[in-house]
Amino acid sequence: MTAPTAVITGASSGIGAATARRLAAAGYRVILTARRADRIEALAAELTAAGRQAVAYPLDVTDRAAVNAFAATLDDHASVDVLVNNAGGALGADPVATADPDDWRTMYETNVLGTLHLTQALLPALTAAGQRAAAESGGSGAGTVVIVSSTAGLATYEGGGGYVAAKHGEHVLAETLRLELCGTPVRVIEVAPGMVKTEEFASTRFRGDLEKAAAVYAGVAEPLTADDVADTIEWAVTRPSHVNIDLLVVRPRAQASNHKVHRES
Repeated sequence: MTAPTAVITGASSGIGAATARRLAAAGYRVILTARRADRIEALAAELTAAGRQAVAYPLDVTDRAAVNAFAATLDDHASVDVLVNNAGGALGADPVATADPDDWRTMYETNVLGTLHLTQALLPALTAAGQRAAAESGGSGAGTVVIVSSTAGLATYEGGGGYVAAKHGEHVLAETLRLELCGTPVRVIEVAPGMVKTEEFASTRFRGDLEKAAAVYAGVAEPLTADDVADTIEWAVTRPSHVNIDLLVVRPRAQASNHKVHRES
């Protein structure tokens, strides 16, 4: 049997790379996309050496022409069963009064428009995959859109205005898409992580200031890892096709809300 195919954006590190490893181990052919070609090519080589199926495709999700070209290559080589919209990120922690509009624009384009571009471009293929699975009474993951948002898309906090606004936009995109696709064989799953300690998220947000990045996690005994989130994504994707995980919020035990975090002295 042909392995189902999952496209993963932002697969060069963190949650995206961990999700690629999880889905590849679960039997998916994974197509890894990100701007950093060297990172996704190394990950594809790692997975291939382990006997998995993986392909790297350098892609900037904010470039609609590039996204359309990518989708056109899939028409020739593979169906698409699952799309994991993971590309995103945060820039800065300035208050609204002094925040850089360019940072807000970049976050909106990456988190919201990037998700929109990939979803629009691949939705016909995802719908076709869902229809085939329904006709064959199989393929639990076929026809699935996953949107990796954030608890920032559900509640606000000071210093996070631009990121919060972008993630609220992504959350609403997921809710609206689910309403619009009701009655079709496509699922829309949103996974909203809380505090996740990855190698790059906080350092990118603070533009390489490692002291500020470390302070985000200071005293938190066990923040989530990228693999913790990837585990929830794999679980949601592999539920039976009639089961839709509308919204899965996952936080470390030490984080009760965006504002309430237990830190050990």
